[in-house]
Amino acid sequence: MQKEPIVKYQPIRNIDLPDRHWPSKLIDRSPFWCSVDLRDGNQALAIPMGIEEKLELFRALVQIGFKEIEVGFPSASAVEFAFIRRLIEEGLIPEDVTIQVLTQSREGLIRRTFESIKGARRAIVHLYNSISPAQRRLVFGLDRDGIRKIATDGTRLIKSLVPTVSETEVVFEYSPESFSSTEIDYSLEVCEAVTEIWDPTPENRIILNLPATVEVATPNVHADQIEWFCRNMKHRDRAIISLHTHNDRGTGIAATELGLLAGADRVEGTLFGNGERTGNVDIVTIALNMYSQGVNPGLDFTDINRIRELYERCTRMEVPPRHPYGGELVFTAFSGSHQDAINKGLAHQTGDSGELWEVPYLPIDPKDIGRNYRAIIRINSQSGKGGIAYIMDKTFGFQMPKPMHKEFGQYIARIADQKGLEITPDEVYSAFMAEYIERDAPFSLHTFRTQTSEDRQVDCWAKVVLRDTTIELHGSGNGPIDAFVHALLEQGVRQFDLVSYNEHSLGTGADSKAVAYIEIRAGNGQTCFGAGMDTNIDIASINAVLSALNRASANGIPVFE
Repeated sequence: MQKEPIVKYQPIRNIDLPDRHWPSKLIDRSPFWCSVDLRDGNQALAIPMGIEEKLELFRALVQIGFKEIEVGFPSASAVEFAFIRRLIEEGLIPEDVTIQVLTQSREGLIRRTFESIKGARRAIVHLYNSISPAQRRLVFGLDRDGIRKIATDGTRLIKSLVPTVSETEVVFEYSPESFSSTEIDYSLEVCEAVTEIWDPTPENRIILNLPATVEVATPNVHADQIEWFCRNMKHRDRAIISLHTHNDRGTGIAATELGLLAGADRVEGTLFGNGERTGNVDIVTIALNMYSQGVNPGLDFTDINRIRELYERCTRMEVPPRHPYGGELVFTAFSGSHQDAINKGLAHQTGDSGELWEVPYLPIDPKDIGRNYRAIIRINSQSGKGGIAYIMDKTFGFQMPKPMHKEFGQYIARIADQKGLEITPDEVYSAFMAEYIERDAPFSLHTFRTQTSEDRQVDCWAKVVLRDTTIELHGSGNGPIDAFVHALLEQGVRQFDLVSYNEHSLGTGADSKAVAYIEIRAGNGQTCFGAGMDTNIDIASINAVLSALNRASANGIPVFE
């Protein structure tokens, strides 16, 4: 990299637009969408799609809701031409879908393009030629007039060929390639010349596609270019202004959104941003950004996992795990504070269709796009108590009392730290069972029964295995737990107090189990939780007491006199 002064690169010039309007506008409606996955995306693949793969992706694009789909560059190869002919001849294009075909401004290519669309109900013929200063000088060796002539000659030829496909409604689209790198007045000059030849009407508009073929400036500059163009062109009502942004600077989505604010009507892009170099703009993200603002995008991503799987299979590309909305990890929280906030936010959502979505860190409800709540929170050494409690509740039904969250969370964090990897929900469950429910030393319950007297005093009789020796206990109290605690104290267990008690059922029905949680405080002030589970709530509660004592003993808290 050069040190100062950097002379190898120069900033793009700002547009003189002091009264720009786009900063105060909002996107309040969806644009016309055009998928270019089958051409612009396909040409960027290491292994381009075959006809069957293109057919599968075409059907998926239709199902998502695209009404305009660029299906190929028919003069570029036999496969491209054959695919388009198959779509038409086998009647695979729905009545409400328009195919788009791409061509450079060369006579042979244009004529071949018209051969490809014969028999289609409606087709967009997309003509392009590059007009930037660098392309004029280095590639074509032509001045402004020469480059403009390429565009106008191609337009005249296309217009003359329309009668040869009389059964097809032809819509004309023109792209001044490298618009983003071209003098704005010259871009308008070329587009005006093309528009004059085509002679559109407000009912049959021309599509003027203004591509950021290479992203060269910040998104606000792109928005200024679009607004300047829209405000200065003649007969704005006779043109659909289309955007086609690439992502060289990593701001293709922002540039497109600001371009829509600036007056554009249409967006060309691909699923998940596939395309040359850093890719085309990602239509999935733009559409769901709109959805998150209460705007219906007109595209259906209800099952985004299926769409992602199909995209990856057809293109052999992978959606990165942090890709907006579709990535594997975008609805996953590793941070403890995030997990806790998500847990609390979800707890306040009732699921009512008219309810406002207000969950911290989740811009949309994952269920709206087919994602699974169980995948939202994953557990590692940085996880917090809220996320772990959420897993135990929503996945396994254990509603631990809130004071217990911290204790169990610290236990899981130690396991994750030792493992050095993420812990799965099943591993969290297994750790809970081993630590609380299945811990049987030094105490384990063999039998337990009670009897209540007329004055509601409860007597209990129990057999407890203590270090391989069965001992019999008897005690009285104001309830089964109180009676059992007294019985333990009479057998030499050190004084401890019951701090809290909670219980709930797991599942429904006569054979469902109950879970009890008990917090005890030892004589030295230390506290410890225990948990028990059984079809009998009394047995579950007694097991919870022994679980707490066993855990206290394991943690170095004295439990015997």
